[in-house]
Amino acid sequence: MTRDTSATNAHPALTGRLRLALVILLTAGFTLAVDFSILTVALPRIGRDVGIAADGLQWISTSYAVCAAGFTLLFGRVSDLVGRKRLFLIGMALLGVSSLCGGLAVDPVMLLGARVAQGLATAMVTPAALSLLTTAFPEGPVRERALGLNGALMAAGFTTGAVLGGLLTDALSWRWAFFLNVAVALVVLCLAPAALSESRADHRTRLDVPGALTVTLSLVAIVYGATTAGQSGWESAGVWAGFAVAGAALIAFWLVERRVAQPLIALSLLRRRGVAWGNVAGILAFATETALVFPLTLYLQEVLGIPPLLTGLSFGVLGIGTVLGGLLAPRIIARVAVRNTIVAGFAVQAVTTLPLAFAGPDRSWVIPLLVLTFLGGVANLVAIVGYVVASTAGIPDAQQGLATGLVTMSQQVGIALGTPILAAVIASRGGADGYGLLPGIQTAILVDGLLCAAAAILIAFALRPRGRDRGARTLDVASPSAGGGDRSPAEPSVGRC
Repeated sequence: MTRDTSATNAHPALTGRLRLALVILLTAGFTLAVDFSILTVALPRIGRDVGIAADGLQWISTSYAVCAAGFTLLFGRVSDLVGRKRLFLIGMALLGVSSLCGGLAVDPVMLLGARVAQGLATAMVTPAALSLLTTAFPEGPVRERALGLNGALMAAGFTTGAVLGGLLTDALSWRWAFFLNVAVALVVLCLAPAALSESRADHRTRLDVPGALTVTLSLVAIVYGATTAGQSGWESAGVWAGFAVAGAALIAFWLVERRVAQPLIALSLLRRRGVAWGNVAGILAFATETALVFPLTLYLQEVLGIPPLLTGLSFGVLGIGTVLGGLLAPRIIARVAVRNTIVAGFAVQAVTTLPLAFAGPDRSWVIPLLVLTFLGGVANLVAIVGYVVASTAGIPDAQQGLATGLVTMSQQVGIALGTPILAAVIASRGGADGYGLLPGIQTAILVDGLLCAAAAILIAFALRPRGRDRGARTLDVASPSAGGGDRSPAEPSVGRC
């Protein structure tokens, strides 16, 4: 689709085809977000049906998360080279086939193989869909609204997955959590070829295989290390082995990217503060909010004795908050700029999370918990939309697949890392169930809130206006065509003084 840069600050009417394309891309993103959590409630029943022991159940989720996070940057770059529409369709086809296999699985090998394939499909579809969205809509209000909806639905999908998984498991069977993907994939594959236009880099380049291998190994290793920490504690040899491999692979990746003629990541892209620090903000935003669901689930079920189905439904309040935050974020960005939007989002999220660290064993805490999680969901999505705008603004179309690959990698790494870290915090405080868990839950929530506060401070300093921008009004990163200001063409401004 062509970019109309002259319409950056206008509100052009969307054609029917563009509207259909937006619905298709948002539906795909929401479905993949649901997949991160839809099986969580059903894990014990799945284990009994296919023969997976209790200590191996975590691999049903981990095998998916490791592949989704580990390969997303690679496929983001592949989408630039082979075509974003093409990779999107291939990924959706793989999602449909793998989900069908998962729903029909009768043994651990078939089920875990299906989850690995689903993770690879997610790594293909997510960056391709996001880059199709950013290249279809011009920078400014139109793109911000589209990104706001995308962010809202993706974050809402994570909490919706827990609710939907419980409902499907109780009413039908856990297998329908897989079959639902098959239906979505078929609808998307029928509509997408006509609604989407192909988009790729203008110049074909060779894929940086050494860079792809090293960065993928690093991401897989760090997710494995964090997951092992949540399951076995920080003293486990597997934790530090995973982190050591991740560190060594990252160093190797950096050396490769400095020397290869056509790198997987152009280092000039990472020198953009909006890209580099925006993605750091993305990891923290997704890690803090999605991880908070874990200690709150334990609190509601194990401490307060609330049934699993009602626990899942209670997180619908968080989902509503995220949708509202996604709708409000573009308006906030327009008024206070991207940097201030991200900082405000994290600050409010911290303020609404920290009081939950004092939750006691009394059910009178339920109403305050629902109110605070709703407000925290709104704030979290404001920060998420801000980081997506900062990380993709001013990037040439030829590098949009790479930029959106970084964005989706941040999302998936954050989701994959957050819960294991808080699980390890809870485990370190002891207590197996009931009130004995409460000190660990309180500590984990406190850590989560402090991370939000630290993120607000970090982004406030990292994206503050520099040198010549001080004392003058700089341009919002979401409005590159607006007049005034003094900005280097290599790096869009990310805030106002």
